[in-house]
Amino acid sequence: MYLIDRRILTHFDFILVGLIIPFMMLSYYLIADINPTLATKQLFYYFIGLGAFFLTFLLPVREYKWLIPSIYWFMILLLLSVDLFGVSRLGAKRWLEIPFIHLTIQPSEIFKPAFILMLAFLIQNNPPPKEGYGWKDFFKISFYILLPFVLIAKEPDLGTGLVLLIIGYGVLFVVGVNWKIWVTLALLVAFLAPLAYKYLLHDYQRKRIEDFLSEKPSYHVQQSIIAIGSGGMWGKPKEEATQTKLKFLPIATSDFIFAYYIERFGFVGAVILVSLYAALILHLFGIYFKLKGDYFTQVVAVGIALLIFTYMSVNIAMTIGLAPVVGVPLPLFSHGGSSFVNFMILFGLLEHLLAFRYRFLYNSTHT
Repeated sequence: MYLIDRRILTHFDFILVGLIIPFMMLSYYLIADINPTLATKQLFYYFIGLGAFFLTFLLPVREYKWLIPSIYWFMILLLLSVDLFGVSRLGAKRWLEIPFIHLTIQPSEIFKPAFILMLAFLIQNNPPPKEGYGWKDFFKISFYILLPFVLIAKEPDLGTGLVLLIIGYGVLFVVGVNWKIWVTLALLVAFLAPLAYKYLLHDYQRKRIEDFLSEKPSYHVQQSIIAIGSGGMWGKPKEEATQTKLKFLPIATSDFIFAYYIERFGFVGAVILVSLYAALILHLFGIYFKLKGDYFTQVVAVGIALLIFTYMSVNIAMTIGLAPVVGVPLPLFSHGGSSFVNFMILFGLLEHLLAFRYRFLYNSTHT
């Protein structure tokens, strides 16, 4: 163990924390507008999330990186256990019940930090050559990406599985893979997509795609578009936000919170929120380009950036009718604990890797 040296403050990323706080404040304000009880729960989630942030910040991650494969495989065992002992809700088996206390956990959610750390571990131990990874290394890393995708998609939870797929191959794209591999994969996906649609998707998944492609959007999306349109340029006061207040807008505190946000703050508010996301994502990519050679920290930074970008893009596109409706939250914004705590864990890990990236900052036996 080591004592915290005050010099870590010179490497602590205060800009990252400053970019996170506005999301928390805006989210709490909106949720309190709709449901004060849920706002109280959200404060509890913030408390848990901040505790997770500080705990992971203080963990000596660099000294115990050798444990990452064990953590990854433990999470894979949890995903396998869902099929054997999982709890079913609404036709999907995605949860495990903790014995004696009767609480449930969703392994696919808590798997995300382990997934990003495993990618960082693999790439650091085998950095890409100048021309990018070849087929052998690409297949090796793909195994660690595709295994959880298959297990999670089987639950079924195709949305979360696709998020992992995008993060995994997005990281490889940024780090570097030979261009011939991407061309081959693009042709393969184009050929297999119709077969996957017909034989691999569940009926409800095909229904979502059909609803998306139909001329008339689903009821949820219709109400969301009405709420967005009614916000106008500057938005409406709380008392005039009738789409939400009269409960026409479904799931206004979580999946469709972006629609309520625009109903309240209009197009200008939407530009501000998207700009905040863009600033956060670009800052994380800035960390990637700044730390040349530190592949572990680079992959964690770009993995978080891709996770935020994917969640944000899918949620907003779904809200405005440009993507099928899936249960993907707006990151750091939608009501709920699991997604927020996951992000706080990842941010805590990244801050640790930045603050303690120089050996002299450890008050340990290292020389």
